[in-house]
Amino acid sequence: MSRGSSKPRIGISVGDINGVGLEVIIKTFIDSRMQDFCVPIVYGSSKLSTAYRKVLEINDFSFNVIKSADEANAKKANIMECWQEEVELKLGESNQDGGTYALRSLEAATNDLKAGKIDALVTAPINKENIQSDQFNFPGHTEYLDENFEGKSLMLMVNDTIKIGVATNHIPVSSIANTLTADMIFTKLKILNKSLTQDFCINGPRIAVLGLNPHAGDNGLLGKEEENMIIPAINNAKSIGINAFGPYPADGFFGSGAFTKFDAVLAMYHDQGLIPFKSLSFGEGVNYTAGLSIIRTSPDHGVAYDIAGQNKADENSFRKAVYLACDIVKHRRLSEEINENPLVVKK
Repeated sequence: MSRGSSKPRIGISVGDINGVGLEVIIKTFIDSRMQDFCVPIVYGSSKLSTAYRKVLEINDFSFNVIKSADEANAKKANIMECWQEEVELKLGESNQDGGTYALRSLEAATNDLKAGKIDALVTAPINKENIQSDQFNFPGHTEYLDENFEGKSLMLMVNDTIKIGVATNHIPVSSIANTLTADMIFTKLKILNKSLTQDFCINGPRIAVLGLNPHAGDNGLLGKEEENMIIPAINNAKSIGINAFGPYPADGFFGSGAFTKFDAVLAMYHDQGLIPFKSLSFGEGVNYTAGLSIIRTSPDHGVAYDIAGQNKADENSFRKAVYLACDIVKHRRLSEEINENPLVVKK
């Protein structure tokens, strides 16, 4: 990310080709004003995107076809050819092709991200079942990227008014209590605090921490996880200057609107954080993988087979994912500039 004030180069993986990924991508970049903010590079196939456009009856848009990210036109939406063979669209259907070419796109974008040819990655939705293979044996994008890049990831759901991170990602509910530890929660709080400061430019962020059990354990009557793990993690965070508060009972915390008093929330598990987040902002939210050396965002919805190819998919969340990726690139560049030559304090 050493391109100074140049527009961020945003790589985009197409996700499951039979879902709504290509639809929201096309609808986002029909608006040429998007190129004022970034240089989009879609990793896929021009033949496939043309076939998808015909299904949608969109005739006034086409991608600039390139063979390498280095060829990207800064004034156009680009598509990089990741495969040449003909692939049949079967919109609304989960099949092996959907997973195979989602992975082909993701791998190509990931390789360019590693090589510094793009500044950030925006991922369209995958089907977590049909993408499984010897090359992809992960519950989702977050874990795949965690394996491929430096740092420890934190799934952070973001909209204009709330940011919710989750201490555990895609694991069974039956495994949550045994997976959580005080050290894990403390680590997630450090990641969240750093991301809020570096990626969102929030000074001294206030972080609310949710309890695991009903009523946040009711002083141990409904579970000991708060006393044994969550409170010690909060105290450890406070000891290093992190403004962490809680634990709060999740139902009352969101029901009362208390979340509006904080810059971010750390939930203990996936649904505890994502159910209130999507209830408050479905179609407006973005999934950001915080904590890694790279920048990755995605829309807050899935493959949506039920409406794929029907021109019903709302691109707003995907567009916001592109905007957030651009913003974080700029914030990290600013942070690097500020810290490049720090003043030496003379004793």
